[in-house]
This record gives sequence, structure tokens and C-alpha cells, in this order.
Amino acid sequence: MSHAQTRSRWILLRGLVREARHWEGFPARLAEALGEPARALDLPGNGELWREASPVSIDAMVESLREQLQAQESPGPYRVLAISLGGMVALRWAQRYPAEVECLVMINSSLRGIAPFYRRLRPRQYPRLLMGLLPLGHEQRERLILRMTTRQRDDLSALARRHAEWQQQAPVGRANLVRQLLAAARGYPPPERPPACPTLLLTSKADQMVSWHCSRRLAKRYGWPLKCHPNAGHDLPLDDPEWVVAAIQTWLTESGLTRCT
Repeated sequence: MSHAQTRSRWILLRGLVREARHWEGFPARLAEALGEPARALDLPGNGELWREASPVSIDAMVESLREQLQAQESPGPYRVLAISLGGMVALRWAQRYPAEVECLVMINSSLRGIAPFYRRLRPRQYPRLLMGLLPLGHEQRERLILRMTTRQRDDLSALARRHAEWQQQAPVGRANLVRQLLAAARGYPPPERPPACPTLLLTSKADQMVSWHCSRRLAKRYGWPLKCHPNAGHDLPLDDPEWVVAAIQTWLTESGLTRCT
């Protein structure tokens, strides 16, 4: 089988203390809709890499992703879909290694220097994040996270139980939570010029964690297209996966990116 058949066209990246399984089947849905392979990778400290210490810098997260792909002999360039902290990592990847990122979709992400801290992480969520440092049960912690990140799911109890099982299998330690928060807060200087790859911003106006104005400012700064969901939460792919897929399909067609190169 040729590299063109085996390589991963779309790479999906999650955010703070989330792992590949939290996409809840979205990679398969995206792959089917676009006719292009898609798979999710974990950042260090999460999922399959839960035993590793989470880097305290975005650059180190980028290097971890590149090492994973090199070890798997999965050649690029890649199309990258990333949410929140994952979006920060993906943008830095595209900035530092432009030949490796063909196009980029960022969901509910932010950058230091583009938006003030109280919009990058809404102050109302500070107490809940601090509660996440307490010795809570896995299901209790997952319910807490879902209350911060979702707005349109009516199956939160079932989701929390399933996510709690994953957390039991691959627990994210409190030290790694703090390290990931530190990496997100430190960020990196915003690029003077945007990466050359076509980029789409998706955001949720009802996001309770990160203000949608962060995406609006990114769009204005770099001239990127922005599509806004009127009432989904921070975890837009979990709240309305069909909307996300449709937005990406439309953008790929309008940008002339529908056919793989």
C-alpha cells in the first residue's frame, strides 16, 4: 500500500486535559464526510501519553506531536483540526514548520497578546478549575468539566460515566493539569504574519470558557474567515458535530481545497 493511501490527512488535537477519545467518534464522521483519512493524537499527559509529564511550553507540545508522527512513519503535509489549547499548538506548528501543515481549522482557541486574559479564560470558571485540583471522584470531575464545556447535550450523565471510565484508565494527574494550564497561559508571541496555510476559525457564541471574541480578534488580525455557532458551548464538536463538518466542507470547497494533493 502506498504512502498516499496510508498517511493521515487530517490530524485532530484536543485541548486541556482531554484525550483522543473525547472526540466521541468525530474523526470517523469527518473522514466519511470529506473522503479523507482523519485521526486524533494525544498531547503529552493525556490519553495514551498519560504517564508523560505535560510540557509547560507550546513549543514542546509541537515537538511531541512531530515525534509521534515521525515514529509512526506518517508523512505530511497534514490538515489539522484543533480545539482550544490544541488550536494554540496547531497554529504554532504551522508557524514553525509551514511545510508540514497544509491547512488549519481552529475551534474556540485564543492567543496571548490577541485577547485579554479574562476573555481567554472566563473568570467565572476559575472556581471550577480550582475544584478540579481537589481529590474528586472521576465521574464528579467529568460532570464538572461537561458543565463548563457543553450547552446542547441532553445525555450528560451517560457522557460523564463514559468519560470517567476513560479517566480511570488514563488519569490526568493534578500536576499535569497545572502544567497544561501554565502552558496555555504562557502561550507564545502572536505571529506578526499568519502562517501561509489557509485557516478557518470556528467559534461558539455561547462558549462559557473562552469568549468568542478571541476568535473574532484572531479573524480580524489575520484576515481569516470566521464562522460562529449561535448557541453551542466550548466543546463545539461535541455539541454540534454536524455543524462543524458542514462548516469545514463549505470552507474547503470555497477555498479550492476539496481535492487532496
